[in-house]
Amino acid sequence: MRILVVDDNTELAQSIGSGLTAEAYAVDLAYDGPTADELVSVNPYDLVGLDWSIPPPSGLELLRAWRRQGLTMPVLMLTGRT
Repeated sequence: MRILVVDDNTELAQSIGSGLTAEAYAVDLAYDGPTADELVSVNPYDLVGLDWSIPPPSGLELLRAWRRQGLTMPVLMLTGRT
């Protein structure tokens, strides 16, 4: 399973990535919207962990763009919002 973790908190993203890698998942990390968008355009992900409030475009803007492009991979939104 290939997973993309997108979070501008590099320490948190790396920690999540390390934990997933330890469980034998293939993990890519992105710390901003443009990098995440580029990775999604060239890699088929089975899951994306996407921070809501990354530098523009935001996680929500990225998800909307991906869905408009017909991408249907599951996305887990990471947010501190209640």
